[in-house]
Amino acid sequence: MLSAIKRPIPTPIGLAKLLIAYSLGGLAIFSTAYASTPQAEIDHLLSFVATTECQYERNGTLHDATAAVNHIKKKYDYFIDDIATAEDFIEYAATKSSFSGKFYKIHCHGVPAVKSNAWLTDELKRFRDANQ
Repeated sequence: MLSAIKRPIPTPIGLAKLLIAYSLGGLAIFSTAYASTPQAEIDHLLSFVATTECQYERNGTLHDATAAVNHIKKKYDYFIDDIATAEDFIEYAATKSSFSGKFYKIHCHGVPAVKSNAWLTDELKRFRDANQ
């Protein structure tokens, strides 16, 4: 049988200090860990695609941001077991058609179209640089 461990009952001031310490420490740990995790990077890339004004070309058809991110999320869910990094995410879910093999392209107003993997890799670098 386990015996109960007796701990002192915190006073309101002691409890407040404890909550503040946990909150501040938790925020510091969260902000550092969040910015450096593959999932945070993938979430950022999904948000980047979802909020772009550029069009995503798949197999010769242009798609808006909503359609693009929905398609990428489906591929991400399908390849989730193969994805350990943001680079894997770009390669498996956002680079080219699994059926035709054609590379996805990004069409932004006033600039030449680029392959989606280069576009996303550039954004990943910006995100990492900003969150070091």
